[in-house]
Amino acid sequence: MELLIFTDGGSRGNPGPAAIGGVAYVDQKEGMAAYDFSEYLGIGTNNEAEYTALFHALSWLRGYESLVDVSNVTCHLDSKLVVEQVNKNWKIKEPRMKAFAEKCWEILRNLPCEHKIIYVPRAENSVADSLVNQALDAQAK
Repeated sequence: MELLIFTDGGSRGNPGPAAIGGVAYVDQKEGMAAYDFSEYLGIGTNNEAEYTALFHALSWLRGYESLVDVSNVTCHLDSKLVVEQVNKNWKIKEPRMKAFAEKCWEILRNLPCEHKIIYVPRAENSVADSLVNQALDAQAK
């Protein structure tokens, strides 16, 4: 079984009100979500929200009851920075971002399946993006 995970994080202002969102699909069947989330974080930066969204999804994955049946996980993010840093292609200069990356690396290291973290344009991440905006809009009311 393959899992496709889409995550997004955003802030309105940088820093400003921040939120995360994401969705996991089984075997490329968009519409059949195994999990989704939308959460307001408080005040934060865009990059903090992006990392938090990935960490949230990976934390869920670690406890996913069907993880033993998963052969491959692909995480789709529209943050080039987070993708390149988590994939260890770019140096991480800021200590706060390095701490986020290390938490993600720990989970990824211990997954019992193949995994990839890939960049996708925002247009291909619309469900996760809308979940972020739902959390931000709900908080603004």
